[in-house]
Amino acid sequence: MKNGSARRALTDFLDHVRYERGLSKETVRAYRSDLERLLGFAKEHHCMDRDVHVHELTDEVVHRYVASLHGRLAKTSQARVLSACRSFFRFLVDRGDLAHDPMRTVRSPKLPTTVPGFLSVDDTVRFLDHLEQQARRTGAPWMQARDWAILETLYSTGLRVGELVSLDRDSVEGKQGLVRVLGKGAKERIVPIGSKALEALHYYLSARDRALGAGHDRALFVNTRGGRLTDRSVRRILKARLHQAGQWRPLSPHGLRHSFATHLLSSGADLRSIQEMLGHASLSTTQRYTKVHLDQLMKVYDQAHPRSRKR
Repeated sequence: MKNGSARRALTDFLDHVRYERGLSKETVRAYRSDLERLLGFAKEHHCMDRDVHVHELTDEVVHRYVASLHGRLAKTSQARVLSACRSFFRFLVDRGDLAHDPMRTVRSPKLPTTVPGFLSVDDTVRFLDHLEQQARRTGAPWMQARDWAILETLYSTGLRVGELVSLDRDSVEGKQGLVRVLGKGAKERIVPIGSKALEALHYYLSARDRALGAGHDRALFVNTRGGRLTDRSVRRILKARLHQAGQWRPLSPHGLRHSFATHLLSSGADLRSIQEMLGHASLSTTQRYTKVHLDQLMKVYDQAHPRSRKR
């Protein structure tokens, strides 16, 4: 068992998950934040004015840290922190820094089953039709066309917002109706894209090239300065466009991903195909949409069936 610096070990771990396991920058950033809090807690626990050593991350320190999360963080946040800790300590044990894993007896909080937010088919169609009308107005700025293309693409493909903003112009193969996506863990997958989204992309790229010049940037979606859009920018765009279209229900870009999956399931698509398109590693993740679909069926039944109609 080594007695090296825990901070050095953390740096090695973050390099490992990013370059060897291929986790995204956002996941690595979250791991860093959560585990630096653990090291800070251990330093205070030992009342030290130096960095913590790996062997000082004892069962007692780790269990006290986990206990400190209760009441301070939501259960979903607690689960995220515990996941980071488990990965970190497995790494330390595997390379011989620790003799045993302090997390081996720690249980994760039981998370409530949540129904993801999404739009109905009719609301989605009305929203996207409104965006198209705005984009095609005479004299409309090219950003209108961009926003239409962004939201059509999100709904047509079910991409995560991080995957969307990472797309390049050559990621879309228009003739075949396919998009090459680099997903979680740097895994590439091929996703179908519908004709309406391709129409919106063609209209947007033509408008953008006229405004900024052809081949201005390899990124598919850019800001007014020509740089690649960020996740946050897409969230702002969706919020603003929903407001302008009179859709007051709060919805995130992930909500369009939920809408994509729920509408496919409602139309008879099988879970395995939806799992492949969404890029889920586990079918159990995709099965959440089964609950959404059943909830909708029950709502329709309760409202329509003469012997179950809610008074």
